[in-house]
Amino acid sequence: MRVGFSVPQFGPFADPRLSAGMCTALEALGCHSLWVADRLLAPLTPPDGYPGGQMPVRYGTHLDPLLALGVAAVATERVRLGSSTLNALWQPPLVLARALTTLDLLSCGRLDVGIGLGWMREEYEAAGVPWEGRGARLEETLDVLEAVWRPGSVVHTGPLWTIRESTVLPKPLQSPRPPVLLGGFTPPALERVGRRADGWLAASMPLEYFRGLWDVASAAAERAGRDPAGLRRVLRVNPDVTKFAADLAEGHRRGTVSQICDHLRTMCAAETDEVLVDLQLTTDSPERFLELAAEFMAELT
Repeated sequence: MRVGFSVPQFGPFADPRLSAGMCTALEALGCHSLWVADRLLAPLTPPDGYPGGQMPVRYGTHLDPLLALGVAAVATERVRLGSSTLNALWQPPLVLARALTTLDLLSCGRLDVGIGLGWMREEYEAAGVPWEGRGARLEETLDVLEAVWRPGSVVHTGPLWTIRESTVLPKPLQSPRPPVLLGGFTPPALERVGRRADGWLAASMPLEYFRGLWDVASAAAERAGRDPAGLRRVLRVNPDVTKFAADLAEGHRRGTVSQICDHLRTMCAAETDEVLVDLQLTTDSPERFLELAAEFMAELT
């Protein structure tokens, strides 16, 4: 399996110089990739839909994901750089395409575009974007990205956006375009993964639930004439690391490093499967962050 880590960008890690140095150190550990996440705000009252109710306070302190990815691109030479996930609907897709193209060029073709819908109404409200119709908005966003990134002139006519035939250069370094991975944990989201994406931004979860969702994506890929074996899976875990073994039922997210890694290994069935370990909720210490990253690397490789 491949092993990636979060780009330090939240709470005590929301310092570009600190983040840059840690990205360099994470690459030196031998990891495959580094990933940013996306938050606009942390409501003081518990938002609907957050597991456990109250959001971590540190999500209120954050670096912009695309700029943080630019910092990581300059601080590293080899690792893939991705977003898990970028909430794609908070900006017009043509503007998003320009930023992502620039990142692909800045990183010398190391970009993985991971996007999703998000889940917090408060962020949509603050961004001035309708909560209703998110799925259709994402579909057209993907249409625009494809139009911008394919060779030749750019033209698009849709319900939400119109681009008259135009020159939009430069194109991304990767051909035919940077890989696009989609997040989500509902049947419609997984159907979209199978039909349109290069892979799924998943999470560590009970195995039965994981396999059921993946079956939806696989079936959708086959209906679309695509090979499900060609789809990547990136499994995010925000580990609650304990000194002693936790209940086995919690092993997908809580327990010793070894226990959590055991579960991740059961989820990874293909060589292209990737684990994304996000340690920003696990520790406030850069030193401990890197120590834990080294432990996960040792266990998983």
